[in-house]
Amino acid sequence: MTAFPTIFDKLENLRYLNLSEAGFTGQIPIGISRLTRLVTLDLSIDTLFGTPLKLEKPNLKTLLQVLSMSDCYLSGPIHSSLSRLRSLSVIRLDRNNLSGLIPQFFTKFPNLTCLSLSSVNFSGPIPSFSSSINLRELILALNQLNRTIHSTDWTGFSKLEIIGLGNNKLSGTISPTLLGISSLRTLSLSHNQFNGSIGDFHGKASSLINTLDLSNNMLQGQFSMFVFELHGLTSLNLSSNNFSGLIPVSAFQNLRNMSALGLSYNRWSIDATTTNISSLSFPTLAELDLASCNLTEFPGFLKNQIKIPDWIWKPVDLARLNLFQNFLVGFERPLKNITSSLEILDLHGNQLQGEIPILSNAAYLDYSNNNFNSVLPAQIGDSLQYGFFFSLSNNNIQGSIPESICNSKCLEVLDLSNNSLSGPIPQCLFQISRSLWVLNLRRSNLSGIISDTFSKSCRLQTLNLNQNRLEGKVPKSLVNCKMVKLLDIGNNHINDSFPCHLKNIATLRVLVLRSNKFNGHIDCSGNNSGWPMLHILDLASNNFSGKLHLTCLRTLDAMQSNPDKNQSELQYLQFEALGVYLELVKIPILFTSIGISCNNFEGSIPDVIGKFKELHCLNFSHNAFTGPIPSSFGNLQELESLDLSSNSLRSEIPLQLANLNFLSCLNVSNNKLVGPIPTSTQLLSFSEASFENLLELSFSSYLWRWRIWYFERIDCALSRLFPRLGRETKKHGRRAKQNQRRRTQHGIKE
Repeated sequence: MTAFPTIFDKLENLRYLNLSEAGFTGQIPIGISRLTRLVTLDLSIDTLFGTPLKLEKPNLKTLLQVLSMSDCYLSGPIHSSLSRLRSLSVIRLDRNNLSGLIPQFFTKFPNLTCLSLSSVNFSGPIPSFSSSINLRELILALNQLNRTIHSTDWTGFSKLEIIGLGNNKLSGTISPTLLGISSLRTLSLSHNQFNGSIGDFHGKASSLINTLDLSNNMLQGQFSMFVFELHGLTSLNLSSNNFSGLIPVSAFQNLRNMSALGLSYNRWSIDATTTNISSLSFPTLAELDLASCNLTEFPGFLKNQIKIPDWIWKPVDLARLNLFQNFLVGFERPLKNITSSLEILDLHGNQLQGEIPILSNAAYLDYSNNNFNSVLPAQIGDSLQYGFFFSLSNNNIQGSIPESICNSKCLEVLDLSNNSLSGPIPQCLFQISRSLWVLNLRRSNLSGIISDTFSKSCRLQTLNLNQNRLEGKVPKSLVNCKMVKLLDIGNNHINDSFPCHLKNIATLRVLVLRSNKFNGHIDCSGNNSGWPMLHILDLASNNFSGKLHLTCLRTLDAMQSNPDKNQSELQYLQFEALGVYLELVKIPILFTSIGISCNNFEGSIPDVIGKFKELHCLNFSHNAFTGPIPSSFGNLQELESLDLSSNSLRSEIPLQLANLNFLSCLNVSNNKLVGPIPTSTQLLSFSEASFENLLELSFSSYLWRWRIWYFERIDCALSRLFPRLGRETKKHGRRAKQNQRRRTQHGIKE
């Protein structure tokens, strides 16, 4: 990369300058604006910065017609001197960091044919372009534009072909004059807040429209029959609205050019009552999205077949099929030796059973949450040569994991959790961790050891082996996985000392070792590393012993004061491939927990715990702790649950606990505490079971209720940590209203 050369300033007769993707860096030379004979200027995809072409001496005779500066690092508002370039016909400034309103002078260029300002952070309303009668392309997607678009007069346009306003905050109804532009070919209004119906467009829409995307809005009403008047449609997406009514099967034969159809997430159904459906001609689709459409059989408007028909695997053009969250129960015939053009197949959340279909060309296969009960084919890996996502979670798959799975060299997400598998985890599966991002084998009945063969190029970010029958030790080579965020090997038979080598994985956010046979101290002498990002630490139900030392605790920075308090509640590991947006890992930033119950820890509880101001759940129960409850616990203002029961704690309950306003579960029973309960509306709201048997050991009914709450909360948090398509996540509320609901749920009286 080199700085932008100034030599071009001297070429006064230069008419065409294209330096896109040249790798130039630095400030755009202001002298370039003196090139008054320049007709085309293209500086796209360079690491340039500054205000877009600020004119040093505005010259009304400047001939510049094409200005393209997309994918630079331009920032700030567009300089007003640009309005002097009256000859401009094409302006492309996409994917920069501009700000403010769309300049009004953009509507005054008499020769403007293309204005593309997508993803530049503009806000406010869309100005009226009614005087830009030569406009052919208007692309303002991926901004923060708001208000309605009624103020724009669309009736005067006779050349406008492309309108892209998706991914903004536009609202109101969709104006009939917008669809009525006679030259219109593409209209995208997706991911906005438009409401109302589109039933009054009959006879008003342009007959030239080939792409119509109204998805992800708040549109409602009966299915609009005007859509079937648009015989040139190649792509139609009405998904994620609130449309209702019946879609007549016969009408689809009018859309013979259709290649992509999205009808997911609405409240309509297919009317397939046509008696002579075999005589009708239907479109050949490349993409089909019918998710959550209450289907009980394969839709008749494609073929008059029950279940998922055999012919669906044969079309040479169908690349994407999405039928998830319906009520489909099976396939037309056994699925063996399938050849198909499908690259993306999503059938999760149905009631499918029998054998799983394996497609040799598929890159994305999601069969989770069904009733499949077959074994994994021996050569499954050879059939997944191009697969990057494969999920069979929450089925009844049996048998062992074939060694051939390691032949899937592109595999990034493998989720076989919650099945009835058997046998060991193939050793080679850990060796291909150089490609795997997510390996989820939770609750799969697997046995054997965790092989010590993790590659030095390991890319794993999620490893979940919880609730199997694994034995042995925590492999030393796991330290090669420097990017791991979630490590869960709980509920197995691991027999090992505390895995101090894991302290070298600084990215860890969740570590679960519970219910194994770990033993010994947890302090790591000589290892000054730590887990500054850790939010959930669960060591419960092992044989750990000794005291809690400061060296074990002081590196847990994320549980202490959080400077980014207003950040999003969840952080995501995301990527996009083949048009599929994935949220692979969801880490609940605002839920932090330490659980070390049911071990043999002794000594006093370190006062430093009082600095963990982001803690929501703390469980030190069923150990041998002595001494007082630290008064510093009163600083844990976010604490919702505290269990110190069944220890040998002495002295009084600290008065400072009365300051814990969000505390909804408390148990200090079965200790040697004395004195009164601190006067506090919050503490006095708990039942007597929270404080009983402070001089002798017994279990209280409240202890049982507390554990139900604790495990429900942990399970809820961990359930968010595994591969899923982009889905909405409820936020963790922690205020008084929710505390009240929890008390009611668990039978705790005020």
